[in-house]
Amino acid sequence: MDMDQAAVFLAGSILTMLGFIIVAIGIIIINNLIDKYWKDLGWFKWHHEPTRFVTQDELNSIDKSKEPK
Repeated sequence: MDMDQAAVFLAGSILTMLGFIIVAIGIIIINNLIDKYWKDLGWFKWHHEPTRFVTQDELNSIDKSKEPK
């Protein structure tokens, strides 16, 4: 590899990464704009029941002499 090929490779690598960064920033900006102004169509609904954590009283009432099912 001579100096000309190395310089072209270095410049190409730098410009390729700058291009990827610009595309990523553009995707993030477009995503933020869509999220801000997009109204949900309601086609897909996420059914998620809220999580309930055990309380200290419930922990104390567990019989630890039995194996769990």
